[in-house]
Amino acid sequence: MKILGIGSRINHPEYGKGVVTNVTSQHYWVTFIESGLETIDLDSDFEVIEAADGDVDTISFAEVESSLVQILKRWSDVSEVVPIADKYKGGKLILQPADESLKPYELPIDKFFNKIIMVRDRLRVMEQRINTSDLDEQQKVDLQQYITRIYGSLTSFNVLFKSKSHQFVGQRGK
Repeated sequence: MKILGIGSRINHPEYGKGVVTNVTSQHYWVTFIESGLETIDLDSDFEVIEAADGDVDTISFAEVESSLVQILKRWSDVSEVVPIADKYKGGKLILQPADESLKPYELPIDKFFNKIIMVRDRLRVMEQRINTSDLDEQQKVDLQQYITRIYGSLTSFNVLFKSKSHQFVGQRGK
C-alpha cells in the first residue's frame, strides 16, 4: 500500500471530497469540504483523485491550511451557501405571456435563485481557470473583460440576494 502525502485529494464514500492535511503511522487526517477535519485509517476505502508524494512531513499547519483553501477553491464544485432575500423565500416566479389565453409558467423562486448561484459559481471557476492558464496576458485581460460584462448583465438579479457581498458586480462596481 502506497502512503499518500499531504495535499493529496481524495473522495471518501461517507465524507465526500477532501484533502489530506496530515499523515500518521495509522491514519490520514483529511479536511473534507462537507464535514471538516476527519481522521480515517490508512487502509480506508476511498478514491484517490490526485496523489501527492509522501515525503512532505516538514510542512507547517499554516502552510497546509493556506494550501487547502486554495485547493478547495480551485477544484471544488461545491458552492458557498448564499441566502435568498427573506422577502422572496417560498415565493414563485411567474412568466405571463402577452397572449392571456396562454397559460403562465410558474417556477419556485428558490429554484430560480439556485440556478443564478450556479451560473455565478461557474463564472468564478472560469475566471480562476483563465488566470492560471497558459494564455498570454492580453488574452487573459480580454477574457476577464467579457466575464466582467457578463457579471454586469446579471446585476438585475441582485434584488434576490440577502447579502450585498454576494451580489454581482459589473464594470462600474469594480
